[in-house]
Amino acid sequence: MTKRTCAACDGELDDNAIQLKIRGKTVEVCCEDCATKLKEADGFAEPIPSLRIERRNFLLGAGTAVAAGLAPTAPAAGRDDMSQQGNAARKASVKTASGTIAYAEEGKGQVALFVHGVLLNGHLWWHQLAALSDIRHCIAPDLLAHGDTEIAAEQDVSATANAKMLREFLDALHIDKVDLVGNDSGGGIAQIFAVHNPQRVRSLVLTNCDAHDNWPPKAFKPFLEMAAAGGLPSTLSAMVSDKNIYRSPQALGPAYEHPEMVTDETIDVYLKPHLRTAQRTRDLERFLAAFDPSHTVAIEARLKTLHAPTLIAWGTDDIYFDVKWADWLAAAIPGTRRNVRFEGARIFFPEERWQEFNRELREHWFA
Repeated sequence: MTKRTCAACDGELDDNAIQLKIRGKTVEVCCEDCATKLKEADGFAEPIPSLRIERRNFLLGAGTAVAAGLAPTAPAAGRDDMSQQGNAARKASVKTASGTIAYAEEGKGQVALFVHGVLLNGHLWWHQLAALSDIRHCIAPDLLAHGDTEIAAEQDVSATANAKMLREFLDALHIDKVDLVGNDSGGGIAQIFAVHNPQRVRSLVLTNCDAHDNWPPKAFKPFLEMAAAGGLPSTLSAMVSDKNIYRSPQALGPAYEHPEMVTDETIDVYLKPHLRTAQRTRDLERFLAAFDPSHTVAIEARLKTLHAPTLIAWGTDDIYFDVKWADWLAAAIPGTRRNVRFEGARIFFPEERWQEFNRELREHWFA
């Protein structure tokens, strides 16, 4: 029997499902909140025949209309499985002053701490946990307002608050030093942690990420505007209901060299936690609203005193963070040993080009 799912949040439907008509088509949702989301999204959406969709309007509502079944989408084909997220990794959580922090870990020995960025969670690093556990105790926490981490409703979720959380996280696990690796927002958070806790950083690796005043990147501002306008619940629901929206050029497609290779399962792992409760969606809204480059501008002087052996690894085809920021970081951090380019790679290359990236990590750690 085919499972019936909500057209808004993708949750399984029961006998109390609500039916409503959107543009003449009957769809089913699980609750009044989801019904409201679809109605509001339909009000934002452009007519289906139009192929010229302005980016912000697409994110506000057209995607949700597609997710409700109002427009055909082709299933992704020919994709390798990117969702087998290190089945050997142990999932756990630990209580800290900043909340109950969820994490995945694998391996033994010296600790490597992997920090993901906005919208994602520790799953980004599953290739690293699986393939580098022979030489490191690999740990990938979920940031505040992400993944399975549990936080208070109104607590600070800024970049600096997340860096503070990392210190508390390591304290709770009785970990002294780490090889620190960051991507996207997680790279900025890693820099803040490193300059305030230099004695705890054995080595540092920064991939395409926030640095100084380069964020939020221009290409991500429409998403921030959408969230500020109240469109985040319907947009997340749309991307979960129709994964091709996530993969599209108007959403997260530009973050990947090959967005068609990202599996439905991976997208669910990233996005469904944000829709688990209304509060979790609001937490992500607060994380996005807290985007402020002053957090990284404030540490520039301290970066110039950071002597931890540092690898800068940068994808050259990233619309969010130009390669010039790799050079900026390399010049700012005196501990920089290598500044490596991944030609044609985009921001999430640690997942897409994990074999190449892992080779660089091994070389860096053994240098």
